[in-house]
Amino acid sequence: MPRKKKTQEPKRPVSNIDAYIAGAGQVVDEPITQTLEKNYMPYAMSVIVSRAFPEIDGFKPSHRKLLYTMYKMGLITGGLTKSANIVGQTMRLNPHGDAAIYDTMVRLARGNEALLHPYVMSKGNFGKAYSANMACAAPRYTEAKLEPICNELFRDIDKDTVDFVPNYDNTMQEPLLLPATFPSILVNANVGIGVSMASAICPFNLKEVCEAAIALMRDKDTDLLEIIKGPDFPGGAFMLYDQEELDKVFRTGRGSIKLRAKYEYVKDGNLIEITEIPATTTIEAIIEKITSLVKAGKIREIQYVRDETDITGLKIAIDLKRGTDPDKLMNKLYKLTPLQDAYPCNFNVLVHGYPKVMGVYEILNEWIDFRTDCVKRRTAFDIERKKERLHLLKGLGKILLDIDKAIKIIRETEEESEVVANLMVGFSIDEIQAEYVAEIKLRHLNREYILKKTAETDDLEKEIDELEDILGSDRKIRKLIKGELEDVIKKYGQERKTQFYYASDVVEVEDEDETPDYQCTFFLSQSGYFKKITPQSLRMSGEQKCKEGDLISQTIEASNKTEILFFADNATVYKTRGSDFSDTKASALGDYVPAKLSFDEGANVFKMVTTTDYSGYVIFVFENGKCAKVPMSAYATKTNRKKLANAYSSKAKLVDIFFVEENAILMLRSSNGRMIIFDTALLLPKAARDTQGVQAMTLKAKSTLEKAFMITDEQAQELAKYKAKNIPAAGSFAKDVEDPDQLHF
Repeated sequence: MPRKKKTQEPKRPVSNIDAYIAGAGQVVDEPITQTLEKNYMPYAMSVIVSRAFPEIDGFKPSHRKLLYTMYKMGLITGGLTKSANIVGQTMRLNPHGDAAIYDTMVRLARGNEALLHPYVMSKGNFGKAYSANMACAAPRYTEAKLEPICNELFRDIDKDTVDFVPNYDNTMQEPLLLPATFPSILVNANVGIGVSMASAICPFNLKEVCEAAIALMRDKDTDLLEIIKGPDFPGGAFMLYDQEELDKVFRTGRGSIKLRAKYEYVKDGNLIEITEIPATTTIEAIIEKITSLVKAGKIREIQYVRDETDITGLKIAIDLKRGTDPDKLMNKLYKLTPLQDAYPCNFNVLVHGYPKVMGVYEILNEWIDFRTDCVKRRTAFDIERKKERLHLLKGLGKILLDIDKAIKIIRETEEESEVVANLMVGFSIDEIQAEYVAEIKLRHLNREYILKKTAETDDLEKEIDELEDILGSDRKIRKLIKGELEDVIKKYGQERKTQFYYASDVVEVEDEDETPDYQCTFFLSQSGYFKKITPQSLRMSGEQKCKEGDLISQTIEASNKTEILFFADNATVYKTRGSDFSDTKASALGDYVPAKLSFDEGANVFKMVTTTDYSGYVIFVFENGKCAKVPMSAYATKTNRKKLANAYSSKAKLVDIFFVEENAILMLRSSNGRMIIFDTALLLPKAARDTQGVQAMTLKAKSTLEKAFMITDEQAQELAKYKAKNIPAAGSFAKDVEDPDQLHF
């Protein structure tokens, strides 16, 4: 049979997409650090540099693109236009959704009241920065244009004061920075969250900031706290004047500014009217917190709270019950609600493309350098343009010396294209000068015109000399900047909105403890079960119920408000109160403490210690013969922490824990049968919780401290021969005591 020919499939040409996906689907081992560096780092840098942080001109890219678009639309001098129109035009520079662009414009608008000096004049509902519920209207309903202060942002922007770059589709140019004539970076608040870092710049008074910049240019050692009193927020309110904290913010750019609301008491209506609130909160957050406190019974003086904000401004009304002291109530509300809040300062600014945390001093110095560069570039631009004009006029001057000759050259030239060339030859001028001369109208060939141009030439030469003198002198450039700052103060300066209160004005309000107090008895079993039983229930109950193999190890008479410290066997202590446990009966097992207090995995209760005022001492006895005496005050915390690590030393095994009010008599027994008795006054208290203490019992080789007991004075007298006057002591063999446990120690 003839062999069949093997058909071959035609080879498919390799395309670009084939080459691109050649490695697709392959799994390659790669360190995660390398993957993060390749994939995540570019994203992180893009967020930080191109979105989240402001630059030295005071704007993020989204702000700058919006304002520049409005400037190019002629909205700095023209009338209002629909916000939707502005948003659409801004998309040529900012390729994001219209909602994001509109939100940016809303925050810059006067109607929103988010900025101390708004950049956008608004008409319509732009919402309110101090209210979460008062949202802005859609962009098709609102109108906007630029505020007059924007003249200072764009002054001389067409004179090469800043660099321009192509937009995202390379169809137009946009500025990298705005040549602001005042330190706008400090005048309006700016908050941004990047990747692994954030920025929060609080606003300062425009007049004070400009005066501070002028003072720094005169003397670099100026104390700015004498000029800038502190932040100035658009919502007003009161700021705690803490000079030390403010100096820290001014020097480092980090710190915390405490703000509290402004209120008035209306005697006729027996109500409090809050008219200014901290910039970090909203009306709704305040009302919600007050309402929850009233419902929880923590505030009993308030009858009703309502939002009375209207076209006249912010107002929260609080109706009071009869006999309520309004000042005392407000001090309580300051402590428990956002009516007093803190503004976290983190002055993270992009400088030459890199994020940098700077204080007010450094920011102002950086702005002065930036503005100096802008003025130098503007001056150089003016010099260049004037030189170009002077060059044309000098060419014209040569022509005007012999106008008849110029006319003759033009008349005798046969072709129009040769006019410029013939003028260049006839008067020894260059092409640019010849083009300018050729365009002069016949009506200008008169004596008056000639004299004007001659005078203009002299003026230009003087102006160029003056500008070159300015360009070469930093002192004169600084003088120009000072003049511009003084003009800004005159035009746009305003009085402070945020006033001050001082530490002496702060009234400390003690929390009223609503917890009922009554006598009870605490029981703790060896396996960690806890019971709280009232005296009435205890009298009626029988034997304490425990799990099989378990028994009660501690019984303490206390009260419902007594604080309890549960020392765990992993050198941790867990703090709670008797009131955190419900009353129970002897017939119940009780609460399992490790589960109730969320002990670390594998940890169990070692001992229970109770206190009401953190007086007295805790004595720790260790297997290596050492004893530590730690004041109870070492376990007291201002922040009501529930768990404290390093509660005692973990370098040796713990044998027992005892609580003593003053001093007591302690008996120690070693594994080889020796005993000592000594007064705990011999133990010096140590401030550190995890101290190893001092050697109390000297142990022989291979022996350990096995047991410890607290004994009474009578028992100590019976065992006087084991008493040690000094420690450490080796002790004596307990020959006359077969089993010390039988002494009921």
